[in-house]
Amino acid sequence: MELHDIWFVLIAVLWIGYFFLEGFDFGIGVLTKLLARDRTEKRVLINTIGPVWDGNEVWLLTAGGATFAAFPEWYATLFSGFYLPLLIILLCLIVRGVAFEYRAKRPEEKWQRNWEQAIFWTSLIPAVLWGVAFANITRGVKIDAHKEYVGNFWDLLNPYAILGGLVTLTLFTFHGAVFASLKTVGDIRMRARKLALRLGLVTAVLALGFLIWTQADKGDGKSLVAMAVAVVALAGAVVAIRMGREGWSFALSGITIAAAVAMLFLTLFPNVMPSSLNEEWSLTVTNASSSPYTLKIMTWCAGIATPVVLLYQSWTYWVFRKRIGTQHIADAAH
Repeated sequence: MELHDIWFVLIAVLWIGYFFLEGFDFGIGVLTKLLARDRTEKRVLINTIGPVWDGNEVWLLTAGGATFAAFPEWYATLFSGFYLPLLIILLCLIVRGVAFEYRAKRPEEKWQRNWEQAIFWTSLIPAVLWGVAFANITRGVKIDAHKEYVGNFWDLLNPYAILGGLVTLTLFTFHGAVFASLKTVGDIRMRARKLALRLGLVTAVLALGFLIWTQADKGDGKSLVAMAVAVVALAGAVVAIRMGREGWSFALSGITIAAAVAMLFLTLFPNVMPSSLNEEWSLTVTNASSSPYTLKIMTWCAGIATPVVLLYQSWTYWVFRKRIGTQHIADAAH
């Protein structure tokens, strides 16, 4: 296996980590409207991810940086062609981070309500757009002979991509509901469990349609195995949450995300960005990669830094592992 192949796999792993972790982040943000009944419950939900949301976004930064360094042609075409949706995602992530920090800075109801609205919308919009973006990358976009994207924003809003966006939205929200049931106590925990069950059923229908479409269009034997894992894991997550096994359900919903993302990357390889105009114009791991020397240096750096990042992030989750409820929220705190 060549170094560019290894880095394709590593970038896939980074995106899997990002969607696994940021997925329940986005889900919790959406649930501040779907699950929380009052401001105290919203604070409970926000506090479940308060210590970890910013660390989860490190995976996105690392995935973007790795793509820029390992596959500069892929990075250039992707960020120029998908400029508007990626800009919207970036703005949402900025506003979302500010909303988490500023929401409790003042006690006025209007102030807090406006930031809560921001948390909801800046969680929902990226959850949809990431699915739209990755569905288009998998399906193929209008790339010309100069390896440049020649389509427009509306070309990205095709039925397959819209279905992909709905799948990521429902899957992340389901993942977040399971996480909420795992991290809370009392009535909100019971309602999170019930909502997760309903969301899981909706997600299963949408995800099955999207995965079958992907497999029929681009799949092979390896992607079929990944698809089977995703489907079985999602079914297991729904059954587990129905039985009240929240830990198992969360692990299985995470496996669903990992297997689904792995399937998309398996259907891509050896392409990194297929051309829908001409297969010969597609960006591949070969023609889009950096020099072997650059990839070698990156490999050494990643080998040293990655274990450190995994250790401190694991430690963060361990420290903040306890459940919380409305009784832990001080009435006068702001």
